[in-house]
Amino acid sequence: MLPIYLASSSPRRKMLLEQLGLPFTVVPPDVEEEEHDGLPPRKLVEALAAKKARAVAPAISRGLVLAADTVVVFQDRVLGKPAGPREAAFMLSLLSGNEHEVYTGLAVMEKPSGRLVVTHECTRVRFRTLEEEEIARYVATGEPLDKAGAYAAQGLGAIFIAGIKGCYFNVVGLPLARLARVLREFGVDPLKCFLEK
Repeated sequence: MLPIYLASSSPRRKMLLEQLGLPFTVVPPDVEEEEHDGLPPRKLVEALAAKKARAVAPAISRGLVLAADTVVVFQDRVLGKPAGPREAAFMLSLLSGNEHEVYTGLAVMEKPSGRLVVTHECTRVRFRTLEEEEIARYVATGEPLDKAGAYAAQGLGAIFIAGIKGCYFNVVGLPLARLARVLREFGVDPLKCFLEK
Protein backbone atom coordinates (compact mmCIF):
# COMPACT_ATOMS: atom_id res chain seq x y z
CA MET A 1 0.00 0.00 0.00
CA LEU A 2 1.16 3.52 -0.77
CA PRO A 3 2.19 5.55 2.31
CA ILE A 4 -0.41 8.16 3.29
CA TYR A 5 0.47 11.67 4.43
CA LEU A 6 -2.16 13.87 6.08
CA ALA A 7 -1.51 17.49 5.15
CA SER A 8 -3.22 18.91 8.23
CA SER A 9 -2.48 19.92 11.81
CA SER A 10 -6.14 19.40 12.77
CA PRO A 11 -6.56 16.91 15.62
CA ARG A 12 -10.12 16.28 14.37
CA ARG A 13 -8.96 15.20 10.90
CA LYS A 14 -6.26 13.03 12.47
CA MET A 15 -8.87 11.35 14.69
CA LEU A 16 -11.25 10.76 11.76
CA LEU A 17 -8.53 9.31 9.53
CA GLU A 18 -7.53 6.98 12.37
CA GLN A 19 -11.10 5.58 12.26
CA LEU A 20 -10.31 4.07 8.85
CA GLY A 21 -7.48 2.08 10.38
CA LEU A 22 -4.98 3.17 7.74
CA PRO A 23 -1.42 4.00 8.78
CA PHE A 24 -0.49 7.61 8.00
CA THR A 25 1.96 10.37 8.83
CA VAL A 26 0.93 13.93 9.69
CA VAL A 27 2.74 16.62 7.69
CA PRO A 28 1.22 20.05 8.45
CA PRO A 29 1.15 22.34 5.38
CA ASP A 30 2.79 25.75 5.60
CA VAL A 31 0.11 27.75 3.80
CA GLU A 32 -2.07 30.76 4.44
CA GLU A 33 -5.79 30.03 4.21
CA GLU A 34 -6.62 33.32 2.54
CA GLU A 35 -10.05 33.97 1.11
CA HIS A 36 -10.58 33.60 -2.64
CA ASP A 37 -13.07 36.35 -3.36
CA GLY A 38 -15.75 35.49 -5.85
CA LEU A 39 -15.33 31.72 -5.75
CA PRO A 40 -18.44 29.71 -4.87
CA PRO A 41 -17.99 27.70 -1.63
CA ARG A 42 -17.44 24.34 -3.37
CA LYS A 43 -14.68 25.83 -5.54
CA LEU A 44 -13.19 27.71 -2.58
CA VAL A 45 -12.75 24.59 -0.42
CA GLU A 46 -11.46 22.58 -3.38
CA ALA A 47 -8.88 25.28 -4.18
CA LEU A 48 -7.71 25.50 -0.57
CA ALA A 49 -7.49 21.70 -0.18
CA ALA A 50 -5.47 21.43 -3.42
CA LYS A 51 -3.19 24.23 -2.23
CA LYS A 52 -2.46 22.34 1.00
CA ALA A 53 -1.74 19.11 -0.88
CA ARG A 54 0.62 20.91 -3.27
CA ALA A 55 2.41 22.56 -0.34
CA VAL A 56 3.25 19.21 1.26
CA ALA A 57 3.89 17.21 -1.95
CA PRO A 58 7.51 18.40 -2.56
CA ALA A 59 8.56 16.82 0.75
CA ILE A 60 7.17 13.42 -0.27
CA SER A 61 8.96 11.11 -2.68
CA ARG A 62 6.33 8.37 -2.83
CA GLY A 63 2.81 8.07 -1.48
CA LEU A 64 -0.55 9.82 -1.22
CA VAL A 65 -0.90 13.34 0.17
CA LEU A 66 -4.35 13.95 1.64
CA ALA A 67 -5.59 17.49 2.36
CA ALA A 68 -8.92 19.04 3.31
CA ASP A 69 -10.47 22.43 3.98
CA THR A 70 -13.83 23.17 5.62
CA VAL A 71 -16.04 26.27 5.63
CA VAL A 72 -19.51 27.03 6.94
CA VAL A 73 -21.85 28.90 4.58
CA PHE A 74 -24.92 30.84 5.69
CA GLN A 75 -27.02 32.55 3.02
CA ASP A 76 -24.06 32.59 0.58
CA ARG A 77 -21.80 34.09 3.25
CA VAL A 78 -18.64 32.07 3.98
CA LEU A 79 -17.92 31.75 7.69
CA GLY A 80 -14.37 30.63 8.33
CA LYS A 81 -12.62 30.64 11.71
CA PRO A 82 -13.65 33.67 13.80
CA ALA A 83 -11.03 36.35 14.42
CA GLY A 84 -11.97 36.49 18.11
CA PRO A 85 -14.77 36.09 20.66
CA ARG A 86 -16.93 38.91 19.28
CA GLU A 87 -16.90 37.50 15.77
CA ALA A 88 -17.59 34.01 17.13
CA ALA A 89 -20.67 35.30 18.97
CA PHE A 90 -21.82 37.10 15.83
CA MET A 91 -21.48 33.95 13.72
CA LEU A 92 -23.45 31.90 16.24
CA SER A 93 -26.21 34.51 16.30
CA LEU A 94 -26.46 34.24 12.51
CA LEU A 95 -26.75 30.44 12.66
CA SER A 96 -29.28 30.49 15.53
CA GLY A 97 -32.63 29.04 14.43
CA ASN A 98 -31.46 28.66 10.83
CA GLU A 99 -30.06 26.15 8.37
CA HIS A 100 -26.57 26.44 6.93
CA GLU A 101 -24.23 24.37 4.78
CA VAL A 102 -20.85 22.90 5.64
CA TYR A 103 -18.50 22.38 2.69
CA THR A 104 -15.30 20.37 2.86
CA GLY A 105 -12.88 20.27 -0.02
CA LEU A 106 -10.85 17.08 -0.36
CA ALA A 107 -7.62 16.72 -2.34
CA VAL A 108 -5.51 13.59 -2.79
CA MET A 109 -2.22 13.80 -4.69
CA GLU A 110 -0.11 10.81 -5.68
CA LYS A 111 3.66 11.05 -5.70
CA PRO A 112 5.73 10.78 -7.77
CA SER A 113 3.15 10.85 -10.61
CA GLY A 114 1.59 14.15 -9.47
CA ARG A 115 -1.91 12.85 -10.19
CA LEU A 116 -4.41 14.97 -8.24
CA VAL A 117 -8.06 14.23 -7.46
CA VAL A 118 -10.07 17.10 -5.96
CA THR A 119 -13.68 16.92 -4.83
CA HIS A 120 -15.99 18.24 -2.11
CA GLU A 121 -18.84 17.29 0.20
CA CYS A 122 -21.77 19.45 1.35
CA THR A 123 -23.89 18.85 4.45
CA ARG A 124 -26.91 20.85 5.63
CA VAL A 125 -27.06 21.63 9.35
CA ARG A 126 -30.01 23.11 11.26
CA PHE A 127 -29.46 24.97 14.54
CA ARG A 128 -32.07 25.36 17.22
CA THR A 129 -32.74 28.91 18.41
CA LEU A 130 -29.97 30.02 20.77
CA GLU A 131 -30.25 32.42 23.68
CA GLU A 132 -27.73 35.25 23.90
CA GLU A 133 -26.60 34.04 27.31
CA GLU A 134 -25.79 30.53 26.08
CA ILE A 135 -23.92 31.95 23.08
CA ALA A 136 -21.82 34.00 25.51
CA ARG A 137 -21.18 30.97 27.72
CA TYR A 138 -20.21 28.81 24.74
CA VAL A 139 -17.81 31.45 23.42
CA ALA A 140 -16.29 31.69 26.92
CA THR A 141 -15.32 27.99 26.70
CA GLY A 142 -12.92 28.87 23.87
CA GLU A 143 -14.13 25.96 21.74
CA PRO A 144 -15.53 28.05 18.85
CA LEU A 145 -12.43 30.21 18.37
CA ASP A 146 -10.57 27.87 16.01
CA LYS A 147 -13.56 26.31 14.25
CA ALA A 148 -15.15 27.26 10.93
CA GLY A 149 -18.54 28.78 11.69
CA ALA A 150 -17.58 29.09 15.37
CA TYR A 151 -18.82 25.70 16.55
CA ALA A 152 -17.65 22.11 16.92
CA ALA A 153 -20.21 19.42 16.08
CA GLN A 154 -18.05 16.85 17.87
CA GLY A 155 -17.80 19.00 21.01
CA LEU A 156 -20.03 21.22 23.12
CA GLY A 157 -21.44 22.75 19.92
CA ALA A 158 -23.38 19.52 19.42
CA ILE A 159 -26.05 20.82 21.81
CA PHE A 160 -27.01 23.49 19.25
CA ILE A 161 -27.63 21.10 16.35
CA ALA A 162 -31.29 20.26 15.76
CA GLY A 163 -30.70 18.25 12.58
CA ILE A 164 -28.17 17.21 9.95
CA LYS A 165 -28.83 16.22 6.34
CA GLY A 166 -25.81 14.55 4.79
CA CYS A 167 -22.45 13.37 6.09
CA TYR A 168 -21.87 14.08 9.80
CA PHE A 169 -18.12 13.50 9.45
CA ASN A 170 -18.04 16.26 6.84
CA VAL A 171 -19.23 18.69 9.53
CA VAL A 172 -16.37 17.56 11.76
CA GLY A 173 -13.89 18.17 8.93
CA LEU A 174 -13.29 15.02 6.87
CA PRO A 175 -16.04 13.28 4.83
CA LEU A 176 -15.01 9.66 5.33
CA ALA A 177 -17.32 8.01 2.78
CA ARG A 178 -16.15 10.34 0.01
CA LEU A 179 -12.53 9.96 1.11
CA ALA A 180 -12.80 6.17 0.91
CA ARG A 181 -14.14 6.45 -2.65
CA VAL A 182 -11.23 8.71 -3.65
CA LEU A 183 -8.66 6.44 -2.01
CA ARG A 184 -10.02 3.48 -3.98
CA GLU A 185 -9.21 5.43 -7.17
CA PHE A 186 -5.58 5.17 -6.07
CA GLY A 187 -5.82 1.46 -5.23
CA VAL A 188 -6.28 1.92 -1.48
CA ASP A 189 -9.38 0.16 -0.09
CA PRO A 190 -9.74 0.78 3.68
CA LEU A 191 -11.79 -2.40 4.25
CA LYS A 192 -9.37 -4.58 2.30
CA CYS A 193 -6.41 -3.04 4.13
CA PHE A 194 -8.08 -3.70 7.48
CA LEU A 195 -8.73 -7.36 6.67
CA GLU A 196 -5.16 -7.85 5.45
CA LYS A 197 -3.58 -6.61 8.69
